[in-house]
Amino acid sequence: MKRLLLLIALGCALNAAAEPWRPTERWRGFNLLEMFNGRYEPFKEDDFRWMKEWGFNFVRLPMDYRGWIKNGDWEQLDEARLAWIDDAVRLGQKYGIHVQVCFHRAPGYTVAQPPEPRNLFTDPEALRVCALHWGAFAKRYKAVPPKDLSFNLFNEPANVEDDAYLKVATELVRVIRAENPDRMVMADGVSWGSKPAKSLIPLGVAQATRGYTPMSISHYKASWINPPPTATPTWPPTPAVTPLYGEHKAPWNIPLVIDGPMRGTLAIRPGRVSGKVTLRIEADGKTVADHVLDPKVGADGWENAEHKPEWNMTQADCTSTLTTPLPANVRRLQISIAQGDWAALRDLTLTDGAKAATLTFENQWGKTNPPLRFAGFDAKAPFQPATGALTGADFLQRETLAPWQEVVDAGIFVMVGEFGAHSHTPHDVTLAWLEDNLALWKKQGWGWALWNFRGSFGIMDSNRQDVDYETFNGRKLDRKMLELLRRY
Repeated sequence: MKRLLLLIALGCALNAAAEPWRPTERWRGFNLLEMFNGRYEPFKEDDFRWMKEWGFNFVRLPMDYRGWIKNGDWEQLDEARLAWIDDAVRLGQKYGIHVQVCFHRAPGYTVAQPPEPRNLFTDPEALRVCALHWGAFAKRYKAVPPKDLSFNLFNEPANVEDDAYLKVATELVRVIRAENPDRMVMADGVSWGSKPAKSLIPLGVAQATRGYTPMSISHYKASWINPPPTATPTWPPTPAVTPLYGEHKAPWNIPLVIDGPMRGTLAIRPGRVSGKVTLRIEADGKTVADHVLDPKVGADGWENAEHKPEWNMTQADCTSTLTTPLPANVRRLQISIAQGDWAALRDLTLTDGAKAATLTFENQWGKTNPPLRFAGFDAKAPFQPATGALTGADFLQRETLAPWQEVVDAGIFVMVGEFGAHSHTPHDVTLAWLEDNLALWKKQGWGWALWNFRGSFGIMDSNRQDVDYETFNGRKLDRKMLELLRRY
């Protein structure tokens, strides 16, 4: 705490001198992917014109540095490709849209595949080259006013130590501000952008968070998430998390407890299972079932099996359903891993005659469940936290805004650099979830940029199967999502 207070005091002193410019209105816009992760195309004027007509004022350009170097030599910059970025900056000025240049793949760092061969946070040569690139961009756009252009250092640092992040960011900010001290520099938060980078407070840089919580909604059936969320998402969010853990994963080995009364038959659909485990069902303190799950390569009832030699165990996705009749009027149901490593749960369903109630699980590694209660088969939310039903806004406030409050209190400018839901997420769930996010960000005064403009997260050509698209200049426009965004 003392270190944080010292950083805040130092940051407040530096902010006024180091970062004098801030936007006077909230940034609201989109990510444009013409130079994203191996895709290299010129930016499109139509995108800027349509955004302006619809009332948006911001674009972020998440770009891959391999697209502007010559013949794979990361020290040689290609003027022809840089001209495409020049065009985007010019189009932003023409249409009154702020452009933010982001090194989504920076020399020495990326969250995408394939990984970079050198590490920006540990390799001085990678840092030198990354600084070379940012210095070149800062010089190239030195005369562009800060109101028209900002720089986002790189995308979503993941498992990066505070001191390493501070060292890298300090050098990159230095070369940028050597050319233009007024340029707004933005750094993504740590843990893939989800948490504030408190160590950067003394630099006086803006910070960007993400709007992808919970992943069961934002990345439902996304092919690049392994394993992808499989339970059909709902909003407000489920109160339950998975996996459940065995005793060797203490202190995470806390059972799932649901208070009743309950009756009928319990059906559980497991997800991924790590090694041989015993899933125990207890009713009012008595064991009513021990389900042994033993994943094996090629065995019936298992998919995507993978042997892990480092742990001498096999992990696989369970395709079976575990059924347990319950005694009458169960007051407390407890589900745990009695033996073994861990097991994910997709959902559980309680049935009694024609009545059924289902609880889905959110995949959040390293988190445990608070006590839940069964509110009855006819309740809108049959399974709830014991403390009461949780609204979507309550969940987002707790999980996504509260962690950033200390940085906001320190005077740091914060925005949401990316957010959105993949095209497989049901449209009604997507819109309800988006609106809760957007309303909170507006109240907080945060700007935002949807990922993306055109594509699976966007308002055009998203290929959703449950949307009645409007034909717009040869494209498929999601009018409902567009009008929702315009309201916030």
